[in-house]
Amino acid sequence: MLRTIFTIGILALLGLFALNFFFGILGFLFGLLIALGILAVKIAVVGLIVYFIIRILSPDTARRMRERWNGPRA
Repeated sequence: MLRTIFTIGILALLGLFALNFFFGILGFLFGLLIALGILAVKIAVVGLIVYFIIRILSPDTARRMRERWNGPRA
């Protein structure tokens, strides 16, 4: 029973060390990844808004853009 308690304690300390390592040393990379993800979402939203404006104002241009990315419709 005492061995089980020590084992759980050691695993908890190893887990805390791993979290400290991940968010301490690799925290910069984690933050950079989140920042790039947020930037990608913002760019996608702006692109979607521009596409819908083009689709409303010039449906032929929107059709050509869609064919360029997806191929011609059958």
